[in-house]
Amino acid sequence: MGGSLRVAVLGAPGVGKTAIIRQFLFGDYPERHRPTDGPSLYRPAVLLDGAVYDLSIRDGDGAGPGQSPRGLEEWPDPKDWSLQDTDAFVLVYDICSPDSFDYVKALRQRIAETRPAGAPEAPILVVGNKRDRQRLRFGPRRALAALVRRGWRCGYLECSAKYNWHVLRLFRELLRCALVRSRPAHPALRLQGALHPARCILM
Repeated sequence: MGGSLRVAVLGAPGVGKTAIIRQFLFGDYPERHRPTDGPSLYRPAVLLDGAVYDLSIRDGDGAGPGQSPRGLEEWPDPKDWSLQDTDAFVLVYDICSPDSFDYVKALRQRIAETRPAGAPEAPILVVGNKRDRQRLRFGPRRALAALVRRGWRCGYLECSAKYNWHVLRLFRELLRCALVRSRPAHPALRLQGALHPARCILM
C-alpha cells in the first residue's frame, strides 16, 4: 500500500473540472454541461509505480454555479475547503476564456497565502482545458506555458476533457510530483520532468 494523497481540482465555473475528473475515473464525458452544485469528493484508488494509493479528489472550490470568475474574494474561509492540507492542486482554465485564466492566477495566489508556515510546498499544475477548441483560444500556448512555468513556478499542461486527450497524463504527472515533493528541487521543475512513459503506471 502506497498511502493516501489529497488532490483539489479548482477553477472558475464552466471550465470543465468535473468533466476532467469523470474522464479520469469513469472514461465518460457529459454532452450537456450541468453546473456543479457545491464541491464534491471522489475517493478512487490508483496504481502508480507498482504501489496503490488512495486518492481524495475534491471537485470545486466553493464558487457557486452563477458566480463570476472575478468573485474570488467571496470565497468562504479557506480552512473550510481543506486548502491548507491538500497535497497537490490542479488549477483548470478554459483556453478560450481569459477571465478563467485570471481566476486561476488569483487561485494560485490564494493557495500561497493560506498555506501554513512550515507546511510542505504542494505542487500546482495549471491545466488549460478545451484544447479541442484550439482555434478559439485567447492566447498562444507557448506564451502561457512560459508565464506559468517561469513566472508562477507551476507546471503547465493542456488537455481536452471532451476527447480524453492528456487527461490521464495530467493526473499521472501531478501524482508523481506530489510523491517526490520532499526532494530539494522546486515543484515547477519536478512537474516539468516527472513524467516519463517508462517510469509510470497508473490505473
